[in-house]
Amino acid sequence: MAGLYIHIPFCKQACHYCNFHFSTSLKLKDQMVNAIIKEIELQKAYLDCNELSSIYLGGGTPSLLNQKEIERIFQQIERFYTIEEQAEITLEANPDDLTKDKLEMLAATPINRLSIGIQSFSDEDLTYMNRAHNAKEAGRCIQYAQDAGFDNLTVDLIYGTPTTSHAQWATNIQTVLDLDVPHISCYCLTVEPQTALDYFVRKKEYAAPDDEHSAKQFEYLMDTLEQAGYDHYEISNFAKPNHYAKHNSNYWLSQQYLGIGPSAHSFDGKSRQWNVANNAQYIKAIEASELPFEREELSLQERYNEYIMTSLRTIWGSDLNKIEALEPVFKAQFLHKIQTYLDNKTVEQNGTIYRLTKAGKLLADNIAMQLFF
Repeated sequence: MAGLYIHIPFCKQACHYCNFHFSTSLKLKDQMVNAIIKEIELQKAYLDCNELSSIYLGGGTPSLLNQKEIERIFQQIERFYTIEEQAEITLEANPDDLTKDKLEMLAATPINRLSIGIQSFSDEDLTYMNRAHNAKEAGRCIQYAQDAGFDNLTVDLIYGTPTTSHAQWATNIQTVLDLDVPHISCYCLTVEPQTALDYFVRKKEYAAPDDEHSAKQFEYLMDTLEQAGYDHYEISNFAKPNHYAKHNSNYWLSQQYLGIGPSAHSFDGKSRQWNVANNAQYIKAIEASELPFEREELSLQERYNEYIMTSLRTIWGSDLNKIEALEPVFKAQFLHKIQTYLDNKTVEQNGTIYRLTKAGKLLADNIAMQLFF
C-alpha cells in the first residue's frame, strides 16, 4: 500500500513558529488547485502500485478549500488510483474554519479524519503563537466535529511555550481527554531559523523556550496519556488502540508515498524528491507539463541513517535484522554503539528490536545521531 500527500500552501495568517511553505495571499488559489490536479496526472506512474491506503491533505491550511475544490481533487485522484475501502483520508484544519456549516460540507466529501491544529486552550498561548483562532473556538470545534460524525480525530498541542504554565499544560491535556479524542499529536515549541519567533527571540521581544520547562511538560504528557490508555507509538504521537495514524505510520515504516503540491516530498524506498517551494514557480512549471522537483538518490549509508532516525522514534523500534539486510557492517557498528544506551537505560532490547525507554524519549534525536554510520 502507498500514501498520497497533497500540500495546500495557503494560510489566513502566519503562525510565529511555523517554517512550513505557505502564503497568506489567496490570489493564486484557483491556479494552485488546477496545478495540483494536473500534477496528480503527471505523477501517476511514480508509485509502484495504484492502491492508496492513506490520503493526507496538509499545509498550510487545507480547510480553506471549498467543497468544489475538494471534490475536484478527489475526482482526479480516483481517475488514477484505487482508494482502499478502509483508507484513512485526513484533512488538516484550523479551529476557526470548523463552523457547523463547514463540517457539514466536509462530511459530504471522502474525508473521514480531521487533524485539528488546536495547539492550546489558552488565549495567552495562542496570542504568543499568533494563531488565527481563540480558546473558545479551540474548545467548541472538537464538539462540532464529533457532532458532524467525525469520530476519527486527531488534535495538535504544543508544549514548552513560555506562556504555558504546567497548570495550563495539564488543562490542555485534560480538555482533550474529556472530549474523548482518540489521537493526540504533541510538539515541543522550537525556534526555527528565519521565522517570526526567531526574530522576536533574538530581539528579546519574546521569551525563548526553556529546555527544562519543556522536558517537564513532556514527562507529564507521557505519564498522563499512558494512564489514560493511550499508546505512545511515536515520539510526538499518542493514540488509543486501533487509532494510530496510517499515513504517518507508513512514513515511519519507510513505505512509499507521493507528495503533490509546492514543497511536497515523495519517497519510493530508494530515492527522495521534493517540489519547488514557490507557488508561482510551481504553477508555471506544471502548466508547462514540467515537474519542478529535485531528486536525491539515497546511498546505503543514508538509508541506514534514515531508518535509525525514523524507526527508533516509534513503538516498533529498530530491527537488527533490517539493519543487517541493508549492510552487515551496519549491524556491527549498531551493536557497538547501542551498548552505551542499553547500559544507561535509555534504550531497551527485546530480541532483535531496540526501542527508546521513557528516559530515552527525552533524548531521541541525539541518540539517533550518535548511532549514525
